[in-house]
Amino acid sequence: MTTVRSALPEPARRVAGEALQESLVDLLGLSLIGKQAHWNIVGPRFRSIHFQLDEVVSTARSYADQVAERAAALGIAPDGRPETVAARFALHGTKDGWLRDTEVVQLLVEALETAIGRLRGRIDATEDADRVTQDLLISLTYELEKQRWMFDAENQHVEE
Repeated sequence: MTTVRSALPEPARRVAGEALQESLVDLLGLSLIGKQAHWNIVGPRFRSIHFQLDEVVSTARSYADQVAERAAALGIAPDGRPETVAARFALHGTKDGWLRDTEVVQLLVEALETAIGRLRGRIDATEDADRVTQDLLISLTYELEKQRWMFDAENQHVEE
């Protein structure tokens, strides 16, 4: 069997690989949460949140591809199989059935907060091991924080 080799020393490759694999699982799960909510949302803010969910899913899927390709470039076979995602996914998912718009907003705020917190730990872990991987995780965190902010703003009520 042919394997892809990396110029990174093995200990650094291991750290980067673990951070990338965990991020891949979070992103694939986040895209599933977003799509499930997208299909089942109801309520007066249906349309705006429906479209906002598409943005989250698009971001998650795009970065999942980048994260997986970075892992492959380091000689680590990315694992996005359904059984891997199901076994290792740590974010809160949606409930079954229709979801009120207010529930969806809260769900996304919480899921994104958890994902961001986990990413920040991986950013710290990859600082010395692989700054290229760290840079990718920083960019991803930036995008997810922007999405979290937008959903959190949906929760806020301005008093006049």
